[in-house]
Amino acid sequence: MKTRRLGRTGLDVSELAFGGGWVGGILIHQNDEIRRAALSRAIAAGINLIDTAPSYGEGRSESALGRLLPEVDGEPWLATKVKLEADKPDDAAGQVERSITASLERLRRTSVDILQLHNPIANVEDARHLSADRVTGEVADALDAIREQGLTRFIGITGLGEAAAVRRVVGSGRFDTAQVYYNLLNPSAGQAMPDAWDGHDFAGVLAACRAADVGVLNIRAFAGGVIASDQRHGREIPVTDDTDLDREARRAAAVFDVLGGEHGTRAQMAVRFS
Repeated sequence: MKTRRLGRTGLDVSELAFGGGWVGGILIHQNDEIRRAALSRAIAAGINLIDTAPSYGEGRSESALGRLLPEVDGEPWLATKVKLEADKPDDAAGQVERSITASLERLRRTSVDILQLHNPIANVEDARHLSADRVTGEVADALDAIREQGLTRFIGITGLGEAAAVRRVVGSGRFDTAQVYYNLLNPSAGQAMPDAWDGHDFAGVLAACRAADVGVLNIRAFAGGVIASDQRHGREIPVTDDTDLDREARRAAAVFDVLGGEHGTRAQMAVRFS
């Protein structure tokens, strides 16, 4: 397993991480025997970073990790998240503290390695997005307070929303990591897209992370499963604007029509691309 330095955190992390989310859903939808086997196999293969969140299965992902990680060899880095409620704009500090306290109880730990904001970001706040000003102000202050208490080592963001706002937050110097959307169907965070392309544009986000030495965690390498397989289980939910499941499926079909099958499975090609 190859490793990389995760930005200014200095953590030496495996190129592949173990995702505890809803789409793949091993920690949420499977029994403990399968969960335990998956974690053991991942760690034995050299994976040393696990990503989870309170919202993944309404706490089931975190609870499974808390229950099963003591039973497997190895001590991987652990990242979880906090998502603020838009209708409580004056309680960022309280929301962050309550969220991490509940997460640590489920994880059966006294701290995590990375705590990430899970809200999308925009220049102007609305029901779906936090404003960049708020994120770099009171939200960052609230997360720093958690770090000062020793409940997390590093803090980060989920880089969804408006690219310009995400770049502002990344460049603020307040965050150590960013989850960045990047895959075969939408690599706009790292390169200019053709004029005819009409997906959500994350222009410049990877360059901003590189300039600020913010560690990048690549999310949605399989576009919610659409890239990896034509089989559908109902959990393939797009998280970007300007797309839907049918459009993503058509894009994936066009990509693999060009690539053919000589480069491995669809999932392998997606990972290699990322």
